[in-house]
Amino acid sequence: MKVKKELLIKIAFLVLAILIAFGIYEFFILRKAHSTFDDYYAFRGCVELLEKTEDYGVCKVASGQTIKIVKIWDKWYLDGDGPDLF
Repeated sequence: MKVKKELLIKIAFLVLAILIAFGIYEFFILRKAHSTFDDYYAFRGCVELLEKTEDYGVCKVASGQTIKIVKIWDKWYLDGDGPDLF
């Protein structure tokens, strides 16, 4: 019984460590993606740039859908998906 309990505890810690590592990985991926237009363009899977200004860009993704990428507080987001301005 003691061996089973120790094994379960080890498995639980392993799962927790994997979840923490995944969370840290996602944090850095998202941080990089939002940092520049080019990084966010690649993150969203854009295949064709249709229009770009200093504050926004419009691109086409592989499915053919057109998306707008906007700059909010020096970070890039999908239009309507960024932080609230007020």
